[in-house]
Amino acid sequence: MIRVLLADDQPLVRSGFRALLDLEEDIEVVAEAGDGMEGLALAREHLPDIALVDVQMPVLDGIETTRRIAADPDLAGVHVVILTNYGMDEYVFHALRAGAAGFLVKDILPDDFLHAVRVAARGDALLAPSITRRLIDQYVTQPLATGAGAGLEELTNRERETVALVARGLSNDAIADRLVISPLTAKTHINRAMAKLHARDRAQLVVLAYESGLVTPRNR
Repeated sequence: MIRVLLADDQPLVRSGFRALLDLEEDIEVVAEAGDGMEGLALAREHLPDIALVDVQMPVLDGIETTRRIAADPDLAGVHVVILTNYGMDEYVFHALRAGAAGFLVKDILPDDFLHAVRVAARGDALLAPSITRRLIDQYVTQPLATGAGAGLEELTNRERETVALVARGLSNDAIADRLVISPLTAKTHINRAMAKLHARDRAQLVVLAYESGLVTPRNR
């Protein structure tokens, strides 16, 4: 059962998402919050698999709510998916840095929404190529962060290759085809790299890849 927390200050929006989720046998909405602080408290109380968090909320906005969830060891199993009306805007970069696993625009089709929830519950990031391109655009104008490459020396050559392909937006199957390995082996390399780099999910791997210079706009 996939346990979901809804955090949005618009009751009608929450009701719409809940109506969709309640129809699914493998998904349970365990709590609803009207602001970020309440969402954080309910996340600690219910330990959901997925927290669907609106990017703009009173008391505590979605970015800060995400940051606090990601920083709490007790909430390590909670995957935050940001809800936004605006698509691929400046929130994308900041939310990924805060620890978000992905993004959903509120006008998403119902079937796509349900698929996205299941993808996030598996620990896979909701990173479309358009989001990856936006990250690249951000890093074109920014110097590398101090100490951003820490931990890369612990990766094997194959793990580095795999992380670089994740950062370019490739799926496990596409990575397996590129490296001539099985999808299971590709997933193993990704999981080991995440553990070594202390990344919560694939989204953070993308951020780390660009921050460290492992992947640049010139070699993507």
